Amino acid sequence: MTVSNGTRHVFICGSALRGQPDHGNLQNAKFIRAANTQSRYRLHAAGDAWHPAIYEVETGGISIPGEVYEMRDDEFEYLAKNEPPHMYPTDVYLEDGEVLTAFFYPQELIEKFNWIDISHLGGWAAYKRTLVTA
Repeated sequence: MTVSNGTRHVFICGSALRGQPDHGNLQNAKFIRAANTQSRYRLHAAGDAWHPAIYEVETGGISIPGEVYEMRDDEFEYLAKNEPPHMYPTDVYLEDGEVLTAFFYPQELIEKFNWIDISHLGGWAAYKRTLVTA
């Protein structure tokens, strides 16, 4: 969604959240609010819990918590260049009906590598906390 000339709102739900190691990849993007997706997604831990992998499903989806940021085009391009391989920007549907951009991961690769489904844990930050306490 374009907010005004040269900016857009982006939904972040992984390692670039506040308090997560890749938050700096957002550069000076402006935090707008916390938000949740509609219940139509699954969330997996890709690789060795290196980054989140989100994708849309027709059934069995959950609501994923995250944050909305206003980004200039150059900030968005920087973020896109620093996302892990295979991640791609696409539309994400929030609980309130707003449609923003988020970075997804191909479901077929998640299934190919049998990455752990962490959807039930309440989001990426909640999952990372389980690793610290484990």
